[in-house]
Amino acid sequence: MKNYINLAIIAVLFASLYGPVTRQLKVLGAFRSASETSSSQSNPVHSIADTIQCEDLHYHHPSGQLFTACEDSIVPRFRWFPPLVNFEGPADTTGSIHVIDPQTLKSTRLTFENFSGPFITHGIDVTEDPERADAVYIFAVNHLANPDYHPGLKDMPKARSQVELFHHVLHSGTVRHVRSIRHPLVATPNDIYAESPYSFYVTNDHRYRDGALRAVENILPAAKWSTVIHVQLDSLAAVPADTERKATVAFEHIWNANGLGHGSSREEVLLTSAVGGYMWRMRPQDDHTLSVVDEFAFDSTIDNPTYYQDPYATATDDASGYVQAGLLRGVDLDKTRADPQGKDGAMVWYTRRKAGTSPAEWVTRLLFEDDGSRIRSASAAVLVPLPDEQQKKARLFVTGFVSEGMIAVDVTL
Repeated sequence: MKNYINLAIIAVLFASLYGPVTRQLKVLGAFRSASETSSSQSNPVHSIADTIQCEDLHYHHPSGQLFTACEDSIVPRFRWFPPLVNFEGPADTTGSIHVIDPQTLKSTRLTFENFSGPFITHGIDVTEDPERADAVYIFAVNHLANPDYHPGLKDMPKARSQVELFHHVLHSGTVRHVRSIRHPLVATPNDIYAESPYSFYVTNDHRYRDGALRAVENILPAAKWSTVIHVQLDSLAAVPADTERKATVAFEHIWNANGLGHGSSREEVLLTSAVGGYMWRMRPQDDHTLSVVDEFAFDSTIDNPTYYQDPYATATDDASGYVQAGLLRGVDLDKTRADPQGKDGAMVWYTRRKAGTSPAEWVTRLLFEDDGSRIRSASAAVLVPLPDEQQKKARLFVTGFVSEGMIAVDVTL
């Protein structure tokens, strides 16, 4: 009788774990073979020069420009990049902020004013200057080394990441450093959602920077240890990084909180779980906490979410939707994260509302896929509309955290 009871327990455990485990293997691409098939295969893929390892990408509608932060050489990221647990160092490189013309595909590197680095780039966001219609503020994560770190000091982190705030006059060639922001609650920053120059959200993608518990966070769905933090600035003056700011927990108990993005309105914040393959539409509350509106699941890891607004939308044909970039085989990342010669494939998903459905039904399709030959990794993808009202065409930009360059390809939505 005891054996039957044990078998019953095993059967119950297997049944309860089978679905989540099977889904996670799919998300990580454990059984996915690399291919170059995609819905945009027949269209040429264009490489954009001087766009090395631009992890995040944003389309600024008023100016018609793309903003991103990039590295200036390939190899340093494979020696120092805390999000990939690369801590060999040194952390002494200075990346750059770029503006890209989506029509000419030309990337313009902005010259820093009042800033000399180091600048190890990651997530960014762009928000309007309320006092100048022709200017924007740019928030950017900077993964600095901890100047107080010593191997003999227990629990002393190797990194001391912070957020940089810049100001840019549109169509100029410069970007001015305003101030740095650092707070104990912002420990492993990944991406940023800016409400204004004084207010922003930032994700902590992990609780642990390295070690065994970091590995647990990457594989165990129950390790919901990451957070979203809201930061309020008291001043835009060039004050010390750890002053004139307040931080509170906006959302917690998340598995691998990662990308943040702007949705269809100012009342919609997009948040992703990278390893989990989930995106949530969220609503900011008066106290700056976030509440979940609904959830979307994807069949790969995903990163920085973006929203495409169809300029030709009608009541019966609206191509507006959400765009997600992720890895073809996230399961390989631990092997390739420190290898400059590694290969990481890319997947881009597009989710739009099914016409005539109430409540809304959503349809997701694979918009682009690559085996790593045309672009290594994908962490952000943006659609920019093309002047073709009938065909619903757009230009898709894809960039990756270890890519040698951004790519662009025209697609039909």
